[in-house]
Amino acid sequence: MSNKFLELLSKRDWLLADGATGTNLFDVGLETGDSPELWNIEQPEKIYNLQKAFVDSGSDILLTNTFGGTRNRMKLHKMEDRVAELNAAAVEITRRVANSAGRPVIVAGSMGPTGDIFEPVGSLTRQEGIDAFREQAVALAGAGADVLWLETISAPEELEAAVTACSETGLPIVTTLSFDTNGRTMMGLTPSNFARKVKELSPVPVAYGANCGVGASEMVAALINMAMAAEEGDILVSKSNCGIPEYVDGAIRYNGTPELMADYARIAVDAGIRIIGGCCGTSPDHVRHMRNALDNHTRGKKPSLEEVVARLGEISNGAREQNSLGPLGSKPEAPAGEGRRRRGRDPKRKAADDGKFPGQL
Repeated sequence: MSNKFLELLSKRDWLLADGATGTNLFDVGLETGDSPELWNIEQPEKIYNLQKAFVDSGSDILLTNTFGGTRNRMKLHKMEDRVAELNAAAVEITRRVANSAGRPVIVAGSMGPTGDIFEPVGSLTRQEGIDAFREQAVALAGAGADVLWLETISAPEELEAAVTACSETGLPIVTTLSFDTNGRTMMGLTPSNFARKVKELSPVPVAYGANCGVGASEMVAALINMAMAAEEGDILVSKSNCGIPEYVDGAIRYNGTPELMADYARIAVDAGIRIIGGCCGTSPDHVRHMRNALDNHTRGKKPSLEEVVARLGEISNGAREQNSLGPLGSKPEAPAGEGRRRRGRDPKRKAADDGKFPGQL
């Protein structure tokens, strides 16, 4: 059976994804602690307007407003019995936007982490994780998503459970991790580790990469390291935050300009990344600049790490270390007593994990 997402990938050198959901919804009334997913029922016109703005700005891929759509996240709002309803409503909104675009636009069912830690470090069992992801995946697929999009995952155990659950729908799977802790995920996985580990998943996702993180320069550095361990023909994804989060007048703002995000898009495509987008803080205006940059760009040579830093900003010591070691570099041992949960997350990621920003920021 044909699939719209796979067909578009086969015809295009690159695809432009959308930007942020949560941070843009905050600008139109979402309050800290609210469930963005509930707006699929209570404020559908605001979800529609945001996604239409991304399509009008040039996005080829729209992620549904379902980042926190597992029952594990929904229970924080006492809505664990509404998983199917809220996920289906999100797909219906996004499908209406896509169908009215006048060109192919992909509906990607966004699936974020459960927010719980898997055994043996935490209490969530593998089967409980699979069940939670399956419930959401079935709802997204049944409502008409073109692809299931696993994002902001940190732990290999959670990734494996999510892919196993998604495989039951028969839809293509895309997965992106967040390398936001000194060049690693919160649970210690490096980009090159991930590129090797993704091949062990069943089924192997059709595309993989990174999202969120701590800015465009760190994102591209992670993808350069990931590409070292990638196989020929792998489709890499880069969906970077729009700069660094800052607290301004009591609210989180991101310092990345439209011009910086446009240059990030050009560097990303030069690095061989085929799906490019924005994450937290990325507005339709940022996406418009990215689309213009890509439409008018002739692919150049792969950028060096020094060029990435010069054009996009400094990167962490961890990202530098990984790129110097290459794909076979081993992960340094954690200090005694630190355990597997790493520290040093940026304020936005910590807030999200604490439930204060329960959607895709």
